[in-house]
Parts: sequence; C-alpha cells; structure tokens
Amino acid sequence: MIAETLGPVLIANRGEIARRVIRTVKRMGLRAVAVHSEADAGLPFVREADEAVLIGPADPAQSYLDPAKVLEAARATGAGAVHPGYGFLSENAAFARAVIEAGLVWIGPSPESIDRMGDKIDARNLMEAAGVPVAAGTREAVTDLISALDAAELIGYPVMVKTAGGGGGVGMSVARDDAELARAFEQAARAAARFAAAAAAGGAGDALAGPAVLLERYVERARHVEVQILGLPDGRVLALGERDCSVQRRHQKVVEESPSPGISAELRERMLAAAVRAGEAVGYVGAGTVECLVDADAQDFVFLEMNTRLQVEHPVTELVTGLDLVELQLRVAAGESPEVAAEPAGHAIEFRVYAEDPKRFLPGPGRISTWEEPAGDGIRVDSGYEAGNTVTMYYDPLMAKLCVVGADRTEALELGRKAVAEFTVEGPRSNLAFCAELLENAEFVAGDYDTGLVGRMRA
Repeated sequence: MIAETLGPVLIANRGEIARRVIRTVKRMGLRAVAVHSEADAGLPFVREADEAVLIGPADPAQSYLDPAKVLEAARATGAGAVHPGYGFLSENAAFARAVIEAGLVWIGPSPESIDRMGDKIDARNLMEAAGVPVAAGTREAVTDLISALDAAELIGYPVMVKTAGGGGGVGMSVARDDAELARAFEQAARAAARFAAAAAAGGAGDALAGPAVLLERYVERARHVEVQILGLPDGRVLALGERDCSVQRRHQKVVEESPSPGISAELRERMLAAAVRAGEAVGYVGAGTVECLVDADAQDFVFLEMNTRLQVEHPVTELVTGLDLVELQLRVAAGESPEVAAEPAGHAIEFRVYAEDPKRFLPGPGRISTWEEPAGDGIRVDSGYEAGNTVTMYYDPLMAKLCVVGADRTEALELGRKAVAEFTVEGPRSNLAFCAELLENAEFVAGDYDTGLVGRMRA
C-alpha cells in the first residue's frame, strides 16, 4: 500500500539528513530521489540515491530553497512524495501547499499546522488556550522599541527577545535592562526582516514581514527539554519521550540526550501530557517536537515553540525506543495509523560534529583529507561527508551526528568518550575537541547543567 500511495520519494534536502532518509526509504522498498546543488555533486547522499537531479548552483536560494526547481525535479523523476528533512523548505507552509496541489504526498504535517506553529506568538497563544503552560510574555507582535520597553516593564527583567518567526535560535538574546533590550530588539528586528525576506522568496508570503518580535520572561538556569510527538491520521497524538537539548552555543544545540537527567518522573509525565495537548490543539499529523524551558529547581516548565518537522536530534529517541521515526513519517503520510509502543530504555547521547573552531565556534570549512568514523556496539554515526569531500561555506557546517546508547547514562558517557576519541576528521576544523572537553566537564558528567553551560566553559 505504501509503495502505491507514495511512489518514489524525493528528498528535498542534503547532507546527513538526506542520506539518513534515503536509508529508510530504500529499506522500505521505495525509490529514493535526491536533489543536489553543484557544490554537493560529490557527496555520499547523491551517490546513494536511486536517482539524483542537479537543481542549481551552490547558493541555497538558487537550489534547495527554490520550490519551483524542487517540484520540477519531482515531476521529471515521477516522484509521488516529498520528504523535506529539516531546515530549508521543511517548515514552509506555502511549499507544503504547492507539493499537495501538484498531486504529490507531503511527508509532514498539514500546511495549516505549519502556519499556526510557525508564528511563535500565535503558537504561544494557542498553547495557552489549550492548557499548556507558557511564560509571561507578549500576546501580539512587538514592532518598535518603545512598545518593547513597555512590555518589558510589565513582564519584568530579564526577558528573552526573539523573532516571531524562524527557528534555530537565530536573533534570540536575553536582556536584563533597558539598554540591553534596545540592543536585543535591534538584533531581533534585523533577524525578523531577514526571515520575512527568505519566507517571501520561498513563496511563504509576507505574513511575518517587518520587525515582528516576541518578548517572554526569561527562565534563569533553564534546561531546554523537548518532547517527540507523532500525530496519527486517526486523530491520536502520541508522545514518544523527551530529549534534553540544553548544551547550546549561541542558543543553538550541539549535544542532546534522552532521557533528560534533570527532570523527575512526575515532571516528565506532565510534559508528555502537555505535548499531546499541544498536538491535539492543531490537529497535528506526522512527526513533530514540542519544545519547553524547564526550571529544574522548581521542577516546572513552560512552552517554548513547536517544530513541525523531524528534528536534527531524532536519533537519540530512536536509540532508546527502537523506533524508526522516518519510517513512521512515511507510514503516516501514506494514511496509516500504526500501533506504536514507546517504552524508552537505556540512555542515548548525540554529539553534533561541526566543521567549526572548538573554542569560538566559528565555521571552518575545507576539504576533508581524513575521515575515520568510530564503530562498535552502541555507536551510531549519521554522516553527510567522507574523505575527499569539501565542507563549503554555503551550508550549515554540520558534518555528522555521533550517537551512543548505553544501559544507563554512566555507560553512555563512557562510550561517548571512546567514540569521540576514535572519530578522526582532518582538513576542516572540527568541534570534536569540544565534545571531548564536555565529556570531562563536572556539570555535564553530573547531569546538573543548563543552557548556560557552554558559556561558562568559555568564560
């Protein structure tokens, strides 16, 4: 039934996530179609697909972010479905509509769900109405500094300042007084304008045009914990466990683990239940993530945002549940409502291996002269590169995801140390040295850390 419903699956992405989706697509007996830019012609995902189509030059705006070129590749190859991966067009509601209108199956939530959750202010208000805890904050977009200062006075410092649209922590910062708020608002407004321009270029219109900014009460020493959900065609929304994503630089994740070492069993149950309510509130179908900020001292949480796609860090959930989230995405997209038993066991950690300076975290692209991945029981590497490839300046510098799973966190940490030490990348800079440093950090080893950990390590 799946083959008849989906047909060949076009993966509208690149690198490690394209390679990872291709693996499951082919295992399920489906044809995998890749699209690629000129810069990516030699990457493994292009070779491993059943068919690959060149869609433009290295500039993402002329290749991976061009909906017309992606849809033309689907038409030319006879693809019946589109899997967007993460990033690029994955949370572009207009692209999802275009895929559906072209008679193809969109492997993701409905465009309406993407729209509702893509605007952080709308999402926040909707979650509050659904009984999901939210932080004190603005219920409408803040478009000028005077309004931002007035809002901060009502909320109380410190406040988190972020764009109403977009993701990945871009444009996000903390303000502790009026002067910091002025700087943070200007930064967020610029990021919001860039997001609006990119959305318009991708066919998403101008719904968030202008400096649409959101202010929320900042939770000191917070943990960033997210719940993996799966919405089924029969209306059920399942919670498949949580991931702790608190190890971040510049508000962007670098290490994730499951289960979170900083929450109680009682708090976990409340978070899972709230995530289900969040999915039900938007009639969510497919894989998605409900992100929360956790006050570990108070053992309480507030809604942060919802990602309407597969997350970079999905492997840690797969490792502790035994599920294949991409397979579940495909089955749901084909109209199935599979029975899913999520009973997490063991402990998994993911280290994002970036081509970047391990001290200042600045991108360090280059040609890979040596690429040696660790192997063994409990080790999984989702990589986008191999020796001879070049990490370019055009895309996110993520090269691979090094994942380990053990019977408990202590075993996972030991396996992580071994795997990091055995992973060799020469040519571009890499953050493997940072990963090794983190695995000896007392706060991280104890599991008693928060989103400020990396900042303290680099202070």
